[in-house]
Amino acid sequence: MIKTQTVVLAGASGFIGRYLRARFERDGWAVRTIGRRVTTGTATSAGWNGDGAIARVLDGTDLLVNLAGRSVHCRYNARNKAAILDSRVATTAALGRALARCQAPPSCWLNASTGTIYRHADDRPQAEADGELGSGFSVDVARAWEAALAAADTPGTRKIPLRIAIVLGPGGGALRPFATLARLGLGGHMGPGGQKFSWIHVEDLYRAVRFLHARTDISGPVNAASPDVVGNRELMRLVRRAYGARLGIPTPEWLLRLGAVLIRTETELVLKSRWVQPQKLIDAGFIFRQPELGRALLSITKGRP
Repeated sequence: MIKTQTVVLAGASGFIGRYLRARFERDGWAVRTIGRRVTTGTATSAGWNGDGAIARVLDGTDLLVNLAGRSVHCRYNARNKAAILDSRVATTAALGRALARCQAPPSCWLNASTGTIYRHADDRPQAEADGELGSGFSVDVARAWEAALAAADTPGTRKIPLRIAIVLGPGGGALRPFATLARLGLGGHMGPGGQKFSWIHVEDLYRAVRFLHARTDISGPVNAASPDVVGNRELMRLVRRAYGARLGIPTPEWLLRLGAVLIRTETELVLKSRWVQPQKLIDAGFIFRQPELGRALLSITKGRP
């Protein structure tokens, strides 16, 4: 008989986590969870307030995927900065302590990080081997996040910080604000329009997780991004096409900054130039199912995975 494999999803209540859980279950995996929502009276679910309970959920499993982290769609005041940082670093550290207590820890730990760790890049792609790390609050968070993973003493578990680009998919993800602007006729380019947009379809993110678990020769940071990087002008043209919006009024940078204050968010999502190259995945032979942004957007609007 084939043994059922078990994955632990930490921080799985968001768009990505819900998708990954459904896909793992569809592929016959048993799923356990760690997060704020705990199913009482079961050994397959634990909260963040006890290393022992977390260790019991982790022990004897095959794969750990940690997605925990507060949303960055807020103003970067002192209170929100502290919550964003703690929600990533403290949870990663807790998983490391719990894994050290396991008799049979999972062989692989994929810990979410972000493609935003690289500098504002409009001159060349940023691959794992030669990418230049940036500066600022988001980069500081990413560095601390990955440092917490590196500090975890888990000799029996291979660790991979997964530097995830902006995730797109049906029913959620980062596409929603772009789609809203397009429907309102405001889907023209944003700011200068040349800033690069790195992205990945949520189905390819799931497939990359499965791929990296199987490829035991891969460790260290991995960029999870499509190789099809486009500028903001092209991004918004493709969004307008996907949503049938004929008119797209450009949004100048000063108006974006004013609007960000009004809706209590930051402009980094649309103004930072992210040019993330998935070189490790490409070199290892990973095949993207949704490699082209235009086709991916059309499939999303039609509700296809």
